[in-house]
Amino acid sequence: MREVPAARERVRADLWPILQQTCAATVAWLIARHLVHHHEPLFAPVAAVVALNASRGERGENAVRLLLGVVIGILMAEFWLTVLGNHGYGALAIATFTAMLIALLLGGERIVRAQAAVSAILAVATSNVEAGPERLIDALIGAGVALLMSQIVFPAEPIALLRRAEVTTLRALADALDLAALALRHRDHVLSDQEVLDRLRTAREELVELDQTRSRSTRIAGRSLIWRTRGAPALRESLSAGRLVLLGDSCLTLTRTAMDVHPGAVHPGPTMSDAVRALSRAVGELGLALGDLGTRRAAAAIALGVLRGPVEPGGGHDTYSSAVRVAVRRVAIDIMLFAGVDKDKVAEAERAGGETAQELDEHVPDPVKTVLSGLSRLSWLSRFRRRHPRPDR
Repeated sequence: MREVPAARERVRADLWPILQQTCAATVAWLIARHLVHHHEPLFAPVAAVVALNASRGERGENAVRLLLGVVIGILMAEFWLTVLGNHGYGALAIATFTAMLIALLLGGERIVRAQAAVSAILAVATSNVEAGPERLIDALIGAGVALLMSQIVFPAEPIALLRRAEVTTLRALADALDLAALALRHRDHVLSDQEVLDRLRTAREELVELDQTRSRSTRIAGRSLIWRTRGAPALRESLSAGRLVLLGDSCLTLTRTAMDVHPGAVHPGPTMSDAVRALSRAVGELGLALGDLGTRRAAAAIALGVLRGPVEPGGGHDTYSSAVRVAVRRVAIDIMLFAGVDKDKVAEAERAGGETAQELDEHVPDPVKTVLSGLSRLSWLSRFRRRHPRPDR
């Protein structure tokens, strides 16, 4: 019954944006109905909802794109209605086509092309000289309310935005490492090829989303009047997220290597499997409390312990075993780097065999703090699930 927790998690993540869209739609309708006195102010709330229907950090740009599409569509509709002098299917077809073509030539996103086409269609189909101007005014109202909501009333806090993406990515990477540990312990692992592909695809998708969120958070910190003072911390968190992208690549490489068992390979056995499970635990705990200094120090200590573990993974010097060892070491190093340890200190810690893990603590800096620290934490349900893993893991 994984669907129920997954649905609950989706609701938890997106409930607040849905409430914001509802509020924006209501405000836009009230303005268009009672201040501008449009008898059918349908498009104002629709425009507000569509403009806010984007990832946090892109909602302001989405409002501008929507408005651009509406302007293009209305202008094309009015032009062809004037030229052709009728409201038939010919005018509708050519107005729709030219509106989308101009939006495309201007480099418009899909939302720009869609809104250009819809605006042209409505302006021609209603056969009403007031339809175009009223729709444009409604678009201005809806986009204006969306901009107000996204930039002034409920602006996305750049560090919290990026922190949530990091947390989601860490959880997906922990699942991928669990797969690697399972494959290293059992040559014939219990998961089907499709299940393996699904988990790896999820991790890859989260890494792509994380990289996109890095760009969005940087833009927010640079453009938002409210969060401009958070530019330096946002940049630091963005650099940390960049290290997480590299850690993700290492985790996926390790998982893929562990799954690639061929008949002649010497099976690494439980020793290396335990090491990978330790790395998975470190990554998972980071996902549960990424803003906690103690958690970062503990993760770095676990990674250091794996790095100094047995040279041999439990059997053999064949290519497969060597590849697993290299991949495990790479993940351990990337965990320490993501925790904040300087790369020179990581190299020193790797060489200093007598150094204890606790001596690495002073090299793990305090993490960047969000304005609301609660945004960087997962729910109690996620904590429970991590502390009580499923039997198949």
